[in-house]
Amino acid sequence: MDFNQVIDRRHSECIKWNLYDEDVLPMWIADTDFRCPEAVIRALHERVDHGIFGYGTPPKELNQTVIQRLKRLYDWDVTESQIGYIPGIVTGFNSAIRAYCKPGEAVIYQTPAYPPFISAPDSACMKGVQNPLMRLADGSYAIDFDRFEEQLFSENVRAFILCNPQNPTGRVFSREELTRVAEICLKHNVLIISDEIHCDILYDGHKHIPIATLAPEVADNTITFTAPSKTYNIAGLHASVYIIQNPKLMERFCKYNSGLIGRPGLLALTAARAAYAEGDEWLAEQNAYLKENRDYLDEIFRSQLEGIHWSKPQATFLGWLDCSDLGLAESPYEFFLREARIGFNDGITFGPLCADFVRLNFGTTRANLQEVIKRMQTALEAR
Repeated sequence: MDFNQVIDRRHSECIKWNLYDEDVLPMWIADTDFRCPEAVIRALHERVDHGIFGYGTPPKELNQTVIQRLKRLYDWDVTESQIGYIPGIVTGFNSAIRAYCKPGEAVIYQTPAYPPFISAPDSACMKGVQNPLMRLADGSYAIDFDRFEEQLFSENVRAFILCNPQNPTGRVFSREELTRVAEICLKHNVLIISDEIHCDILYDGHKHIPIATLAPEVADNTITFTAPSKTYNIAGLHASVYIIQNPKLMERFCKYNSGLIGRPGLLALTAARAAYAEGDEWLAEQNAYLKENRDYLDEIFRSQLEGIHWSKPQATFLGWLDCSDLGLAESPYEFFLREARIGFNDGITFGPLCADFVRLNFGTTRANLQEVIKRMQTALEAR
């Protein structure tokens, strides 16, 4: 696979490339500019050639593919009755908090936070509680466990939306960190809703640990969401997986969704199966390319754009850039959009303490990244 291939996305109903004017280079929404695996394209062609698209159900083969994948990657024993499918993870965690929490109750999440985490409690008439990650001396992020537990107690929290690997910081939480979080949630009877969508994009030997695999009692208190969407660049097809090993939790979740949220469509399920079953080689090639992109940016930020700081991501294709040392009189998002014609994600949407940050999507061609750096340097020099 040639990940340097430039593919025109402006004429494909693409949100990423059509939000801004044509002279703006979009580096925001979390999809990549890479053609998805040939196995996925081939499977979709075969399904379309069948020519009938009536009501469907998730194929048994997909269930077995998911089960085998979880066992192979995480030694996680899951049965068919513990797996379900939903159009998207945002849909999933929004429906989960509605199924298990009541209006007025509290839901906690860690900041900087994926913006839909912030909006989810508000849209459900619940209280959103922000638990800021600690920024260490080296710029990396860690969990403030004492504050986390104090907030669970004082705010009467009912559910915790975990993001691991963490978006936007790129942290991969360790077994020790996840174990302590799980113990605190169990102690205070707080449901864990775990968004693990970026679990396949890892660097430098980091390993993803699904929090539900820590212990049976943790599995009983966890709803896990994952998906092939970020991994294989098929987010627009809308197919995500949920794993709920507690039968009572599964029954409650399905009962809430009944009549409100349907399954993914036939083509989405076809793509998911092909990606999971036949996409490993493509994924390894993509992750190697993304690592090179990450390392290229790391070198640039250390040697040429010294006013911009980041903690080199351990996972994801997202960079969380601290621009506070640039001394801008406005938000870096507005500055780079106007002066460099680059469309980042605005940091303030990830939490109230994030106004000096932007999020950069490096899941693109090396040429695009080089152009981004050139534009940033030119804009800063001309300031």
